[in-house]
Amino acid sequence: MLKALAIDIGGTKIYNTIVNELGEIKSEVEKRSTPKTFEEIKKVLSEIIKKYENDADVIAIATAGAVNNENTGVIGSTGNIAEGYSNLDFQSLSKKRVFVENDANAAAWAEHIIGASKNCADSIMLTLGTGVGGGIIVNNKLLKGKNGAAGEMHFKMYPDKRRLCTCGAYDCFEAYASGTGLKKTAIEIIGNPNVTTYDVINEVNAVLAHPEKSIGILKTEILQAASEDKYVKAFLKWQDDILAGCIGLANIFDTCMIVLSGSMAEFVDTEYIENELNKEIVTTYTKVRKATAGNYSGMIGAALLSLGVGI
Repeated sequence: MLKALAIDIGGTKIYNTIVNELGEIKSEVEKRSTPKTFEEIKKVLSEIIKKYENDADVIAIATAGAVNNENTGVIGSTGNIAEGYSNLDFQSLSKKRVFVENDANAAAWAEHIIGASKNCADSIMLTLGTGVGGGIIVNNKLLKGKNGAAGEMHFKMYPDKRRLCTCGAYDCFEAYASGTGLKKTAIEIIGNPNVTTYDVINEVNAVLAHPEKSIGILKTEILQAASEDKYVKAFLKWQDDILAGCIGLANIFDTCMIVLSGSMAEFVDTEYIENELNKEIVTTYTKVRKATAGNYSGMIGAALLSLGVGI
């Protein structure tokens, strides 16, 4: 059975493991802090590949940043990875083929092949974390765009410059739907510049755990009944910003399913999102589900793509 040495390169951590063509992790997952300089990143990757390349048929890399359509390199890095990273010659790191894909695209492919959107020819995955990533599947193919940068979730939510996004533009979906977006929404509603994302989530969990809540009532309905609480109000506004983005994506792509992944996705009421979305969209019914491919979906998806699974 074919295997890939899968490596996930993020702004804070680098992971690696061996993944087979069934999407199964076949070795211990190793974790390292992402070095702060280009040369140190290159050195770490070289060490990983030298140690494990003989155990695999291909090197599969999932990385932050947009990746070219040839899957050979990064064409747009992110601010949290060392300067010069986009100039890295990945193929020079190994005697075997090195396949590179954006981490969110790779995770979307993992969901498409073995996860929540399996058997869906058309799906969209949103990764909700500190920022927002995305991957789009159309007719069982990963949508890459003319240069490889398709799927970046920086479409505009408001026209009047309310909030600056990390990309430098105003009012992108990421600026509202991310964990950072929740924090900024809470600061605006609560008026406390020191409020954190964790403060909001802790308050929401406290409301949901209240002994007087009615059995069988949806999570969002419980929170709406407590919306005089400013922390809850901030959370509901954040969730509705996610809903607004999903409505736009569903209308544009007429997709079968929107999959929510990432650390912030666990707090989203997908049943509420699905119900409200389908009241408003002009396309056919769209399902909303949480990701099931696991925490290492980026590595799994990159491995599957590099091995040609599903292509």
